[in-house]
Amino acid sequence: MGKELRFGVYSIQNVPWDHMVGRWQYVEELGFDSVWLADHFVDFTAPSFPWFESWTMLAGLATQTSRIRIGTLVTAIPFRNPAFLARQALTVDHLSNGRLELGLGTGVLGEPSYAMTGIEDWTRLERTSRFREAVVLVDQLLRNETTTFRGRYYQVNDAVMRPGPVQTPRPPITIAANGPTMLEIAALYADTFNSIWAPGRPLDDMLKATRERVNLIEDHCKGVGRDPASLGRSLLMFRSGMNTAYDSVDAFEDEVGRFAEAGIDEFIFPFPPADDHSAVFERITTDAIPKLRRQ
Repeated sequence: MGKELRFGVYSIQNVPWDHMVGRWQYVEELGFDSVWLADHFVDFTAPSFPWFESWTMLAGLATQTSRIRIGTLVTAIPFRNPAFLARQALTVDHLSNGRLELGLGTGVLGEPSYAMTGIEDWTRLERTSRFREAVVLVDQLLRNETTTFRGRYYQVNDAVMRPGPVQTPRPPITIAANGPTMLEIAALYADTFNSIWAPGRPLDDMLKATRERVNLIEDHCKGVGRDPASLGRSLLMFRSGMNTAYDSVDAFEDEVGRFAEAGIDEFIFPFPPADDHSAVFERITTDAIPKLRRQ
């Protein structure tokens, strides 16, 4: 399968603080490689439900874990000034002692956060244009002690980033990329590109799309003189619903194996809600994942 496979858990911030701490520490104890929050003003699938802000929560959880890599999957560029986002990332990298994975994306078009907060819901074209510029700026800020940047959308003047991040040259960046433009941007600036397996999408259809995305981003890498092997490829697996990626251990093993053959090397799936699928989740962590890592 190539690279050793990595596994992460998507454990979103919709339960009280003490429950979040318990979940993240449990995921760390189970030996997962990474754990992730979402980034929205509200849970856009259930806007009236309880919800906590992602970077504040991430900073707190950084102090409650010790080994596992942590991040947001992904931070939506429309919600924050890129310079302040870079400062937040630097801070959490220190709080976690160098365990931050900086996930970045354009945000979900039309989700309730925009209407609720008055933030402009950019068109798809403007999103990708702004995103490209924001990623360049965040990358420069995290690599340099002082940055001046003049873009169409963003400008900074002698912006000081001191101390620098714990990780050098900067925390790894994961970019959510499904379409051609975002895959091109990811080939230039990402350490990992992330695809999403949306609920209800047939397995064969998603496998086909994944192969096409992997082939396209590899072509983009070659076009800019980058070794495609230097780019991680991750998949957020919702499979049959927003809260589960697993109906059975056998299905999980089969699907991970097939996506690994298509070029994916990191698999992220939701923490089971309440007691639903908890037995399958535990068997996946104790039986399936160790076996898959050895293949």
